[in-house]
Amino acid sequence: TPNVTECITASVSEITSALQGAHMRSLHMALVQLTNDESLLTSGSLERERLIPLSLRVIEALRDTDQSADKELPKANFVHRMMETMVQGNVPREYVPMMMQQMSLLKPVNKYRAPTARRPTDLRVAIIGAGMSGLLAAIRLKEAGIPFVIYEKNAEVGGTWLENSYPGFRVDVPSHFYCYSFAPNHDWSANFSPRDELLDYFKSVVVEYDLRQHINFKSDVTSIQYEENGCWNLETGDGRRETFHSVISAVGQLNRPKLPAIKGLTDFGGRLLHSADWDEHIDLRGKKIAVIGSGASAFQLVPEIVEKARHTYVFQRSAPWLFPTPDYQDEVDKGHQWLLKHLPYYANWYRFWLFWTGCDAFLESLKVDSNWSGTGSVSAINEKLRKTISQYMANQIHEPSLLEKIIPTYPPGAKRPLRDNGRWLAALQRDNVDLITDSISQVTTQGIELSGGNSIDADVIICATGFQADQFLSPMEIIGRDNLSLHEFWGNNPKAYLGMTVPNFPNLFCLYGPNTNLVHGGSIIFHSECQVNYIIKCLNELLDQGHRSMEPRVEVMDKFSDRIDRANNRRAWGVPGVQSWYKNSEGRVTQNWPFRLVDYWSETSLLKTEDYIWQ
Repeated sequence: TPNVTECITASVSEITSALQGAHMRSLHMALVQLTNDESLLTSGSLERERLIPLSLRVIEALRDTDQSADKELPKANFVHRMMETMVQGNVPREYVPMMMQQMSLLKPVNKYRAPTARRPTDLRVAIIGAGMSGLLAAIRLKEAGIPFVIYEKNAEVGGTWLENSYPGFRVDVPSHFYCYSFAPNHDWSANFSPRDELLDYFKSVVVEYDLRQHINFKSDVTSIQYEENGCWNLETGDGRRETFHSVISAVGQLNRPKLPAIKGLTDFGGRLLHSADWDEHIDLRGKKIAVIGSGASAFQLVPEIVEKARHTYVFQRSAPWLFPTPDYQDEVDKGHQWLLKHLPYYANWYRFWLFWTGCDAFLESLKVDSNWSGTGSVSAINEKLRKTISQYMANQIHEPSLLEKIIPTYPPGAKRPLRDNGRWLAALQRDNVDLITDSISQVTTQGIELSGGNSIDADVIICATGFQADQFLSPMEIIGRDNLSLHEFWGNNPKAYLGMTVPNFPNLFCLYGPNTNLVHGGSIIFHSECQVNYIIKCLNELLDQGHRSMEPRVEVMDKFSDRIDRANNRRAWGVPGVQSWYKNSEGRVTQNWPFRLVDYWSETSLLKTEDYIWQ
């Protein structure tokens, strides 16, 4: 758990040096917890000059005593006081249980279970996908003693961190938060880690929890079909067939590249690439490169290739909002890293800090004020955000002709915001880069023709055009009760209760399903942990009561979906007239969770058996 730290052997000078790189608020709270000295809370945020000498004495004492001794975890009320001292503000009490769980400050749950109608081994589960959420499901099933098999279409684990390898690819959630709450990594080299480190992390989790023996690699599931005996028949592309009592889909949303619907695209005579299907051996030196798209992947990719390219043309349909993140590519301070590894509770409180500062506060600025009449924003607070970020972006521009192209016309939050440290706009202002906002008419064998008649020759076209995000669980064929096809049942409007379960599809669970995407903060790993914990509750209920199957009641899912739709329509990303991957072709938001993170945690913390049909 995050409470386990490495043994301290450092000298006083080494400890003193490490303390210079400390995150002071995390250090403060670690001291409070280690000393159990409530007087440290009344002094507010301790001054650095007092905090470092006190920390040195505490760490020296830890070094010179039995560091293996168990440490008593604090009570919730005390933790609440610590949280409010740390943030120097109000932390609603409803957040405390969630935060303590995320910080591993809860006592271990008694693993003893009362006698059940069925043994855990009577319930066999298929997990489809060995990315972040699939591995998480496997860990929890293994702990519960429930047999499982993972089917992975690739030759290795990692999901999106395996499949995407374009230059510059990195996480946009702080590294020390983008990891399982129960399996922290204190060795991240950067505050926002690059792709290779994320992939290595998930590989290390496979080793730590001995999961590789449970994975069938290069096994693309083509169909699953429910039988009235309560089982699912699963078939893979190579003809393998197996039967399971339950299926957990962990295929994600962002795993099927989407090529733009542009006439003549496949007629191009040069190299055609998608950012999610990168050729790591391609040589871009001296090439004329056309990048179609200006979203998240282009934002990371373009600054990496412009120095090699002869010329780069960036084709932008709509400009992205850039949120200031000066440390986006900074390395983790070595002293901070030492404290994460060695000082008990320091990492726990640093995780809380990252969670709290990137949690639900931003949501208020994205809510639509029905009385607001401004343009380009949805409320007074959203307008203030728009002006602040517009000025931040304008301050980076030294070419006036570029300014009107890079300031979005839609409200902040209506599309995915991007973390910026200045590299994107700097790249666009290079002499060998052009930002083109004219629409593309067609692609020819030589390059790209614009709607105005101009042509641009290119050696390479890179499609940074995202994924088929609205095609949930595709291209699998999924046949439920009474021979009902899931994709026909959904049509263009995928819906699932809590984003996980669907009527007429018993014992089928979706991870990162409809309306579970996060926009306003947090980490998708947090949502996945909520979902997997909920699924384990469902499976335990099947075992405890001897049920064969469970599925949500239609009226329960409809009520849930109506509530989600109403809320999404009152968020910046739901306003009419703005196209994004959050919406389907009819303008309905099928991707996003419109409420607070604590609301999702609360709704998934308790299994309401009355919401389901049990057989």
